[in-house]
Amino acid sequence: MFRFPRLPICVLTGVMLAAGCTPPADQADAGAAGPAEQRPAYDDQRVGYYGYGAPASEAEIAGWDIDIRPDGMGLPDGSGSVEDGEWLYDEKCAECHGTFGEGVGRFPVLAGGAGTLQDARPSKTVGSYWPYASTLYDYIRRTMPFTHPESLSDDETYALTAYVLHLNDLVDYDFVLSRENFTSIRLPNEGNFVPDPRPDVANVRCMENCRDPSAISIVSEAVPGTEGGSLEGDIAAPEAAAAAHPGESVYGQYCSVCHDIGVAGAPKVGDAAAWAGRTDKGMEALVANAINGVSSPAGVMPPKGGFTQLADDEVADAVAFMVEASR
Repeated sequence: MFRFPRLPICVLTGVMLAAGCTPPADQADAGAAGPAEQRPAYDDQRVGYYGYGAPASEAEIAGWDIDIRPDGMGLPDGSGSVEDGEWLYDEKCAECHGTFGEGVGRFPVLAGGAGTLQDARPSKTVGSYWPYASTLYDYIRRTMPFTHPESLSDDETYALTAYVLHLNDLVDYDFVLSRENFTSIRLPNEGNFVPDPRPDVANVRCMENCRDPSAISIVSEAVPGTEGGSLEGDIAAPEAAAAAHPGESVYGQYCSVCHDIGVAGAPKVGDAAAWAGRTDKGMEALVANAINGVSSPAGVMPPKGGFTQLADDEVADAVAFMVEASR
């Protein structure tokens, strides 16, 4: 199961500092300008402490420590029925994942796929591939709905988890999922996930009599295969790609997830009428909304479409590509 580790206090402190977390204004001066004896000096024998920061409080740790283990550890109190989950799913999930979990566009398929894992193109769904129901609950709780993650209550998350299990014929329609019966759910593919038997190892850093880096060379490189073509043809391809719009690759990798099919009111690329009201405001306003996010009766746009790692220039190029492709 993929889950976030339980971070030690020192790591949590570093994470919060890196994220720009600061104490309230009335505490900032006291924390920053307190006597030196209140802030122990750097101690090279104390691993992970560098003379700054403060131990994370229990409340701060609890805010990060929300992972759910397969044995049920971390599950909150609460419950949710398949019936309630169906209403929630239709309202918050079906637009992307389809009425029956079949997936819309490039969004993940949630149901079906039984017996396909050995096919050339297996369908990896909750019912066919996932090992634990806790993974499903944990993922919904952290990341869904796509445009408003972490907005669901514990009971709503139980209900949606129950409904997705029902879509995969794992529970009946009258089933109510709760903390008490959660671990009774076993997914079909659980037995095919096994612990990694390899031991933890680490190379000893070379400090003397080391190899000269200049004597180390790459002896081979992977060359893209050409099925029915020639190597010259593959080499020439980048030249043709250079003429493509600078925002096309960003659009294809990120923006197309919503703008190909119109998720959450996103204007489809190529639909001139859908873009007309937006382009009337000018490119500067359009790009600003894409970077900072916008919510209106027409739809919801998370900052940078939820891909906050993108540079502002990349977002601007992608917007320009979509506008030009929709004229």
